[in-house]
Amino acid sequence: MTELAIGKVTDRTGLSVHALRFYEKEGLLAAPVKRDANGRRVYTEHDVEWLVNCTKFRASGMPLATIREFAELVRQGPGNEEKRLELLRDHQATVRDRIAELADCLELIGRKVEVYEEHVARGTADTLWR
Repeated sequence: MTELAIGKVTDRTGLSVHALRFYEKEGLLAAPVKRDANGRRVYTEHDVEWLVNCTKFRASGMPLATIREFAELVRQGPGNEEKRLELLRDHQATVRDRIAELADCLELIGRKVEVYEEHVARGTADTLWR
């Protein structure tokens, strides 16, 4: 299995060295990080894939505590897939709700843009909010 140095992992994941160490310290990884003969961290392709998933979980608003719980379940191995599925479904529902909320916000912003464009084009923008 190919081992990747921390610099390669930062390049591939977009995470900083500090963030990688934080993820490890906080128990967010699916497997313990290995060390080479000199004690430097080395990562596998599986680690990189997991880290990419974690960044997407975080970008979607998943709390660190939930990622930690999910990672712990993965580290425990088979037999807890229903619990993992429950965590993912709960977060999926949260993300769907957030997307709906953002779609509503985008619709409002779109209407405001149209109003402002019309007023700017007509030269009546100074009458807005009077």
